[in-house]
Amino acid sequence: MQLKKFSIGYRTLKTAIGIAISIGLASLLQLEYYTSAGILTILCIQTTKRKSIHAIYTRVFASFLVMLLSYLFFSIGGYNVASLGLLVLIFIPFLVMFKITPGFVSSVVILLHIFDSANFTFDLLLNELLIMLVGFGVGFLVNFYMPDISKGLNKHRIAIEDAYSTIFHEIERYLRTGDTSWNGKELIIANEHVEKGKSLAYMDIENHLARKEDLYYRYFDIRQKQLEIIERVLPKITSLPASVEHSTIVADFIGELSENVHSGNTVVENRKKLRKVRDEFEEMPLPKTHEEFLAMSALYTFIEEIDQYFAVKQGFEGLDIKKGKVIQK
Repeated sequence: MQLKKFSIGYRTLKTAIGIAISIGLASLLQLEYYTSAGILTILCIQTTKRKSIHAIYTRVFASFLVMLLSYLFFSIGGYNVASLGLLVLIFIPFLVMFKITPGFVSSVVILLHIFDSANFTFDLLLNELLIMLVGFGVGFLVNFYMPDISKGLNKHRIAIEDAYSTIFHEIERYLRTGDTSWNGKELIIANEHVEKGKSLAYMDIENHLARKEDLYYRYFDIRQKQLEIIERVLPKITSLPASVEHSTIVADFIGELSENVHSGNTVVENRKKLRKVRDEFEEMPLPKTHEEFLAMSALYTFIEEIDQYFAVKQGFEGLDIKKGKVIQK
């Protein structure tokens, strides 16, 4: 069995630091069940700030709810396993109803403290509130720091643009020479980086509480749609039944495009150039054979699809990148 490389990630590091701080602080305050503060901290450390805030919200709500139910059930039925079991039976549907089921584990920690003490006093209530404050508070503060992911986003952007450039270059080469030696690996590379880049960009949105949209996320979403168009049109252009003069015109256009794949917005300019290609097509003589007709039809379809490739990016202002970071406007 091959073992994975040993590594310590940011979340692991934050969890370790958070546990140490919360338990140390709870112990310093001389709280009963002080080690439980570490459990509450663990449950609040998430991959993004928004998820962390949601985790704290659900756990605080669930904890207050379980304290209220504990007071009612144990006051009426006593501190016994039957009351405990009935309380949990009623408690879970409440969590589902209020959509706070992630708070189940943390609230059960509070519940078991109350059950173990067998005496729900004001001092116990204060103790549990302070444990919650320490555990959830430390979890939030520790999770507030998130590593800069701009380098990762930029890496995926560059990889996608390089792959697109190669794809267009290979299409140009095929149109000029009929060479079919390309294995299409750049399609796989582009798809991989689009997926990873989009996922990373979504994480970036989740780490900026006041931001609902991210330019990088829009960029990767556009690239994903463009890739779908490329994958759809490739079989049509790489199976031309005959060589026609129109192929050279399209090859010239695609060759220029392959040299200008970037994150800016050149949609208007490129669509103007594409219209000139259409105009040149109209000035050419009609096909003489059935094969030529099929070849011209395929080329017409191709330029229509390429127009859609550009249209997907219409309205996107492009990425303003300085020192590897995009400037959010």
